[in-house]
Amino acid sequence: MAVIIDGNKIAQEIRGEVRAEAVALKKNKGIIPGLAVVLVGEDPASKVYVTKKAKACTEAGFLSRQHKLSVDTAEADLLKLINELNADRSIHGILVQLPLPKHISADKVIAAIDPRKDVDGFHPYNVGSLLTGSPLFVPCTPRGIMELISRTGISLPGKEAVVVGRSNIVGKPIALLLLAQHATVTICHSKTKDLAAVTSRADILIAAVGKAQMITEKMVKQGAVVIDVGVNRLDNGKLVGDVAFAEVAEKTSYITPVPGGVGPMTIAMLMKNTLDAACSQLSGHS
Repeated sequence: MAVIIDGNKIAQEIRGEVRAEAVALKKNKGIIPGLAVVLVGEDPASKVYVTKKAKACTEAGFLSRQHKLSVDTAEADLLKLINELNADRSIHGILVQLPLPKHISADKVIAAIDPRKDVDGFHPYNVGSLLTGSPLFVPCTPRGIMELISRTGISLPGKEAVVVGRSNIVGKPIALLLLAQHATVTICHSKTKDLAAVTSRADILIAAVGKAQMITEKMVKQGAVVIDVGVNRLDNGKLVGDVAFAEVAEKTSYITPVPGGVGPMTIAMLMKNTLDAACSQLSGHS
């Protein structure tokens, strides 16, 4: 039976470390890390996430600013706000909550954020720098996954890692991060032939495809480490991951639950990225 990786516990540890560093930064340098979160429209899930991020900022001792804009906000007005936040020295991190309304180009908005304040790690500069191994910021969910693996004591060099899902937010960046830690990496997707044959080779299996319980026991190697990034709501209201947890857990050495696995790590790493941004801008790397 697998060891269940407690994402809540590890995330709380990281948030405690971030708070201690933020207190020291304020005491020694007079700097309070500042995060601006921009929400356009009334998407219910986005509103929940923004509230959680604001709460995490308060707990960490950060400056938290929320900019809630109406759904019909013009693209030009959003870009103007981002330019103002880029110039605001009290704000070290800028996050525009996705998805945006259809009349606004997410690519254009992300590109407008100063890469040194891009705590989501989505700016083309940071994406390109991740490929070459020196990003200013790594996207929060992949960074959180790497922390889960590291703090659990799982070794990566020489291991076969399989990532199911090729999104820009999780699949592609986590593949690059695993590669940087000397794992041999395969990315699978909807066009992969005989998916089970590929996933059952994996020493480390990352499921990030957004299909409820699609990874079954037959698709997993005995003793594998399984990281479940999916969050799917069933008709009965229950939250489940991309992995059929009960049956897969019988075969794995380590597994993350849903909820309580990768999810809590995302906001913890957002706090860490914001702290890193404040320290970097302070030290003149900006």
